[in-house]
Amino acid sequence: MAAKRQAFRKLVDEALESLPTEFRPYLDNVVIQIEEGEGDLYGLYLGTPLPERGHDPSPYPDRILLYRRALEQDFPDPEELRREVITTVLHELAHHFGLGEDRLEDLGWG
Repeated sequence: MAAKRQAFRKLVDEALESLPTEFRPYLDNVVIQIEEGEGDLYGLYLGTPLPERGHDPSPYPDRILLYRRALEQDFPDPEELRREVITTVLHELAHHFGLGEDRLEDLGWG
């Protein structure tokens, strides 16, 4: 089990490394957690999107939850899993930057 979690974490790290460097300062107060969850949900953003915040920083980090089992069950091929983890991480980060589901659908990231 630990090996699967480590391999999954590497995929998440790969997704984060693919971000342009100018976005990274905005992620200082974002924690990405890997949960075991099963079902239809691959990821979830918990926080206040950047455009909705005031000038005072939040004392608590925003969180992105990634559901490892759901992703691994729906994408058993390693390359498909890699692509979907990257897509899911970027999708949830887009919520952090203020993009809603409708806009993400328009962009092909729904």
